[in-house]
Amino acid sequence: MKVISAPQAPAAIGPYSHAIHAGPFVFCSGQTPLNPATGKLVEGDIEPQTHQVFANVKAVLAAAGLTLQDVAKSTVYLKDMADFAKMNAIYEAAFAPHKPARTTIQAGKLPLDCRVEIEVIAYKG
Repeated sequence: MKVISAPQAPAAIGPYSHAIHAGPFVFCSGQTPLNPATGKLVEGDIEPQTHQVFANVKAVLAAAGLTLQDVAKSTVYLKDMADFAKMNAIYEAAFAPHKPARTTIQAGKLPLDCRVEIEVIAYKG
């Protein structure tokens, strides 16, 4: 296994890695809407937060030599399922035309009380 560290993503705020490359897969830790330059949560509703999450996911994937087109599975955690439609529109545009397998759930509480967190598993064949 190889630890992936992404300098362009927010620093890990706990005892975890940005990602782990194991065999042909890269398992990425969940990304929240933290601005990597400030370390602070992006303000606003689900839309700016989802855009920041995707910027962070892309940074972690890039550090592993991958893109969103290499993602096989994603898990989306929402603070409120009422945000699904707005998040989903950004999600679809970010991955287009790719459509990885996905699970979306409403979580009781997310880190820093953010509105969205996304984790991905990518294939590095």
